[in-house]
Amino acid sequence: MSFRNFKMVDYVVYGRGSFNQLDEILAPNRKGDAPMIFLVDHFFEGKPLVQRIPLNGKDKIVFADVTHEPKTKQVDALAASLREEFGTVSGIVGIGGGSTMDLAKAVSLMMTNPGSSADYQGWDLVQQAGVYKVGIPTLSGTGAEVSRTTVLTGPVRKLGMNSDFTPFNQIVLDPDLAKDAPVNQRFYTGMDCYIHCIESLEGTYLNEFSKSYGEKALDLCRKVFVEKNTWDDESDEQLMMASFAGGMSIAYSQVGVAHAVSYGLSYLLGTKHGIGNCIVMNHLEEYYPAGVEEFKFMVQKNNIEIPVGICAGLSDQDFNTMIDISLSLKPLWENALGKNWETIMTRQKLRALYEKL
Repeated sequence: MSFRNFKMVDYVVYGRGSFNQLDEILAPNRKGDAPMIFLVDHFFEGKPLVQRIPLNGKDKIVFADVTHEPKTKQVDALAASLREEFGTVSGIVGIGGGSTMDLAKAVSLMMTNPGSSADYQGWDLVQQAGVYKVGIPTLSGTGAEVSRTTVLTGPVRKLGMNSDFTPFNQIVLDPDLAKDAPVNQRFYTGMDCYIHCIESLEGTYLNEFSKSYGEKALDLCRKVFVEKNTWDDESDEQLMMASFAGGMSIAYSQVGVAHAVSYGLSYLLGTKHGIGNCIVMNHLEEYYPAGVEEFKFMVQKNNIEIPVGICAGLSDQDFNTMIDISLSLKPLWENALGKNWETIMTRQKLRALYEKL
């Protein structure tokens, strides 16, 4: 058996108000007059957070349109425009939810690696370290702040740039930044964390490393979405740490059926990751019976509407596209169903599942 030598985030700062330390955190990582690029979720355009970003010299704020999840052509265009404008940059600072942080990681890597980001969709294809990169989550749940992947939709697949060069050099976990998150958005990203913990804890790749983090993350998700009746400051803190621990849990194991199926939805229909996972989880009693029961309770308790019927009216070709994308994610299926997963999850069975969504 070969053990994975797992690359983690280099530095972590946690606590309310820790965003105010950003200037001193970035200072030692500045290279001459090369700017820091702040890639900020467009949700914050015109909001007070932008005024708090510590700009120096040629530093630039770029608002990232994350209406849709990051695409390889968006990453390539951003990296090309930065190279053209500045030649080189000191670093990329991603401020936002999972999509913004994934975008920041990918742009950092494409500042130093040739070709298109689509060339690096897969496992361990990235050859060069990117420029310095910082992740600052304003939504909690995706685990993007700690993962060694950056999930991108490319011309032929939706797949991450999974590599040891992908994790952030620094993350800033400030629960204050999450306090104004829209209720639905907060629920969907929180459920992303809950679902990937269920998938990790019930998967065949499970080990004590993943289990320790996964159980803690699940416990925190339950405190927030099952036990409490109102959202408070402590909820932001708990969900931020659930996201961190949940991301660590899947880093040394893997996700499962919900993620594998939702990748097909987002590739074909542009369904956002958190919502996609919820749409799929609603129908996975066969694989995660206790998890689905609890998930449905949380949906009801928090007055959330999960979309239904999103695959109605799709063509055979559409279904085949989603099935191809989903079945290409072999490690996810193997974690969920074991080594002989291909005899269990046939194309017909997956089609029937998609038809229910």
